Amino acid sequence: MRPLRQGITPPDHEGGQLVRSHHKVVGRAYDLQTMIVFLHRASLNPEDEDDVAVSDLIEWNGGGPHTWV
Repeated sequence: MRPLRQGITPPDHEGGQLVRSHHKVVGRAYDLQTMIVFLHRASLNPEDEDDVAVSDLIEWNGGGPHTWV
């Protein structure tokens, strides 16, 4: 079974993006390093920020991996 995609909301006024896993909010990410932490908690193991930026398991909504404002 393929892992469920992680949904990321557009950046808010504080520069954070809500991270959803299995349709539940699991936290707020402020950069790609924070995203790595959330992905590890979901048993996904990106090696570095580049893995996060190009992963097809992340659905970036209203921005992308380099949009944090």
